[in-house]
Amino acid sequence: MNRIACQYLGLELDSPVVFGSSGFTATAGHIREAERAGAGAVVLKSIFEEQILGRVQCLNGYNDYPEAADYLNRYVAEHDLEVYLDMIRAVRRECALPVIASICCRQAGPWADFARRIEKAGADAIELNVFLLPADGETSSAAVERRYLDIVERVRDAVSLPLSVKLGQGLTDPLGLVREIAYRKVQGVVLFNRFYPVDIDIEHMTFRAGDIFSRSAELSNVLRWTALVDAHVSQIDVAASTGVHTGEDVVKALLAGASAVQVASVLYEKGPAAVTAMNAFLNRWMERRGFDAVARFAGRMNARRIADPELYERTQFMKYFSEHE
Repeated sequence: MNRIACQYLGLELDSPVVFGSSGFTATAGHIREAERAGAGAVVLKSIFEEQILGRVQCLNGYNDYPEAADYLNRYVAEHDLEVYLDMIRAVRRECALPVIASICCRQAGPWADFARRIEKAGADAIELNVFLLPADGETSSAAVERRYLDIVERVRDAVSLPLSVKLGQGLTDPLGLVREIAYRKVQGVVLFNRFYPVDIDIEHMTFRAGDIFSRSAELSNVLRWTALVDAHVSQIDVAASTGVHTGEDVVKALLAGASAVQVASVLYEKGPAAVTAMNAFLNRWMERRGFDAVARFAGRMNARRIADPELYERTQFMKYFSEHE
């Protein structure tokens, strides 16, 4: 009996630990490593809207002929997608673990057609990684949410595969948006997308990337919203992402209500063996606590099932410290 087996998006996983979209899921060889390490599933490295459109715009800048530009647009998009589809086919031939394709986009575009072809290539599910950062000072929160839903509706109408949506942090009403996503027959959400971090070099006064890797400390916000979503939108699965680095982090996320967790940063720091260690920790913890299946304890500490649900809603330090003087 595999005590750490679980379900996510209706898929049977041998472990709740999923390799998130990263360089570790970019080739069939890497995914074989994930399978050997004990991953429950993999989310393939994303096919990026901005990557495709950026190449198209670059080529268009060197072309004065509209007919040729149209051809280039179609060719670049088709080529990038075909490479992605070939990877899905290769993984399906060589690996047994569930494969979740990832579409990284900002707007409703050609993704419905892409999704149909991804389904036909053999993916088990699709993750829509919607990355929106309103920076114009004019886009309302309602407009941001509407864009999420436009993308979801277009892809949901196109495929019968299980869908999940990876949400960005900083939404005005995460619970409300998750509920609307669930109404559209989407099976899961991933909490949360970690945006590209920015930093400034004060000696050279130049822009540079911040720390690209997450830390376990970042799990706190994920636990809060996982516990709230699992309590109030129970018909949708949650994958906890950002801040999952140890077996203890995995247990925390599952207790809060996650159906699975996604890891990426820890893979770059410790390699695929980190997942083997997480699975071993989870097995030992479950045995020590007397749980023979993940379902026996998953969600036991969500916002409905703890004695004081307001613990997940506290936002001010003063409220905490005033009660602990």
